[in-house]
Amino acid sequence: MKQLHLAVGLDGYGWHPHAWRYAFAHNATGGGQLGGRYWAALAGVAERGLFDFLTIDDSLDVQPGLRPEISPRRLAGRADAVLVAARIAPVTTHIGLVPVATVTHTEPFHVSKAIATLDHISHGRAGWQVRVSATAHEAALFGRRPGIKNDQLFDEAADAVEVARRLWDSWEDDAVIRDAATGRYIDRDKLHYVDFAGEYFSVKGPSITPRPPQGQPVVMALAHGPRAYAFAATGADLVLVTPRDHESLRAILGDVAEAQRAAGRAVKVYADLVVSLVEDQLAPGAAISSDAHVFTGSTADLAELLFAWHDAGVDGVRLRPAVNAIDLPAIVDEVVPLLQRAGRFRSDYRDGETLRERLELAPAPNRYAAVSP
Repeated sequence: MKQLHLAVGLDGYGWHPHAWRYAFAHNATGGGQLGGRYWAALAGVAERGLFDFLTIDDSLDVQPGLRPEISPRRLAGRADAVLVAARIAPVTTHIGLVPVATVTHTEPFHVSKAIATLDHISHGRAGWQVRVSATAHEAALFGRRPGIKNDQLFDEAADAVEVARRLWDSWEDDAVIRDAATGRYIDRDKLHYVDFAGEYFSVKGPSITPRPPQGQPVVMALAHGPRAYAFAATGADLVLVTPRDHESLRAILGDVAEAQRAAGRAVKVYADLVVSLVEDQLAPGAAISSDAHVFTGSTADLAELLFAWHDAGVDGVRLRPAVNAIDLPAIVDEVVPLLQRAGRFRSDYRDGETLRERLELAPAPNRYAAVSP
């Protein structure tokens, strides 16, 4: 039987708007969501649950959402997701590390070297969740241009991903030779100019960071509609989708399949699911507003839902704990054993496995090495 894949999405103290209140009321802050120990502890729990990868959310907003106003009742402020992932890498061994990095208003050169560095630090466990920024108030943070339309956002994002991929390939795997006898550290013939020229970027290259251990770190995109499905099918390795129920899941899988046919390539599909297992411990009336389905119920019911979605055609599910301190340990200690007893989830990691290998993605040959004399 084909194995279910699981990931976990982390943000702040959890995806519930009042998760911070629970954390502070129950002394469950772990030292604070801006501290490295907090994130290292969460990653340790997630790795104990044998998840494929964890994602670390990020945006150009002080708070989640698209409004410029800052609410006094919601958690405000976040750490940089890529830097958090770099902090987690040395204290984990197996779990994939996938920070969000926004491409709008950000140079792909900087994103590419940051993700490549993360892949080196983690020994081949890095990924990148691509995000776009559509609002005028986020654009005002940079002051370089106004907000742009959605179609242009995804066109620019596609170019940014292509630039990053070329930069990752701009060093061949054996470009660093370290020949002390001759005094040659690199083979210059194995560094390549990427010479990308498009509507949004003109990048010469090469990168300043040698090629990542995976060759190409895993690129992911969260997608809510056809334009985003097309973007993911064209440039990503994995798409995160947000079904509300079984019917919407079937429709989304059909749309994603059509986008893959048009792009002529396949991507892995994970469904997003917010998990709230102990809702009554939170402030009354504080409902979760989410782009994904919000599950409330027993751990056994959650396991059945995961099986049903997997049987419907998703490769995996990314679980978003409503409150990290409650829901993440419950998923790991109660739900994962149910999946294992059913023979649907791994019982251990494979030593030395890269994230690409775990997701059963094809090896990533270097485009420039292939044309070398």
